[in-house]
Amino acid sequence: MTINEGTSVSATGAQAVIIKASRVVTSKTLRIFTPFPAANTLDYSRLLDASPVDNVPNKSIIEGMRYRSLLLVFLFIVTACGRRTPDPNLQIDQAVAATLAAIPAPTSRPIPTLYPTPTAFDLKGLFCEYQFCVGHPVDMAFFDVSAQQNSASPSTYTQGMLASYNANLFIHMLWQTAPGTADPQFLLDLILDDGIDTPVGAPEVKLVRDMNVIYTPITTSATALLPFGGAGAWTCGDRVFAWKIYAPDDASAPGLFENALARFTCNQ
Repeated sequence: MTINEGTSVSATGAQAVIIKASRVVTSKTLRIFTPFPAANTLDYSRLLDASPVDNVPNKSIIEGMRYRSLLLVFLFIVTACGRRTPDPNLQIDQAVAATLAAIPAPTSRPIPTLYPTPTAFDLKGLFCEYQFCVGHPVDMAFFDVSAQQNSASPSTYTQGMLASYNANLFIHMLWQTAPGTADPQFLLDLILDDGIDTPVGAPEVKLVRDMNVIYTPITTSATALLPFGGAGAWTCGDRVFAWKIYAPDDASAPGLFENALARFTCNQ
């Protein structure tokens, strides 16, 4: 059905009814969706009068309801968009995780350095100087012959001369550098005094702890109290060493030489 001013409406049937509309009033309304449905319905919209104020009677309840509804909608939007209160448990978990992440990782334990076990060493009857050690009788002591002869030119690593004696023994020792030398015969010849010391028999050649060693018994005319003895020479590192002894009998020298060589060491 369509209604217009000055227009008649007709219908077929037994009679016709003419309806005249003398005045039509247009009502302006505003449909607003709200978070609360109308009573006993699922309609979330409201029809609010949006007509000019002059169309609404003074002190009309419709005008108050219109502004209150708009205010409620505005408050709901602000509340819904407001910042949510963070979960305290989540904040605690995050703080704990950040603290654990900031803790530095433990450094690996350093590998302990292995040091050799000290070995008891008897210094009695042992001479150590010029980067070598050699054994000798406990009641005797070596002295530097080179320094005694010339205090400005003592024995050194490269060459030197030692001596020791008591009432029954006399020991003489010397050394010098000879890089690459494997045969100590030349220094054995040097320690034997020509016309005084005489080798007896063929010299004995052997290998002792990777050292080439030569030993020979001797007789000597240096003193009538000590007519016998022995002499030996050996290589160690870049040096050659020689040793000689005078003794009252021919049985003492070999054992004393073995004792001196057994305790011998050098910086090689």
